[in-house]
Amino acid sequence: ERERGRGGGEREREKEREREKEREREKERERKRERKREREKEREREREREREKQQQQRDIRKE
Repeated sequence: ERERGRGGGEREREKEREREKEREREKERERKRERKREREKEREREREREREKQQQQRDIRKE
């Protein structure tokens, strides 16, 4: 009877470890998505700067 009680607790801890790992993986995925968004923003800013440069050059030629 007591043996079963201990075994059950072991399974519970095992499940808990699994959930913990799952949370860790989820956090990792979240960080990756975050970095991806950051890179996207960075590229967008880069394109914006390029457009502004070209616009300025066109303005200079007009004058």
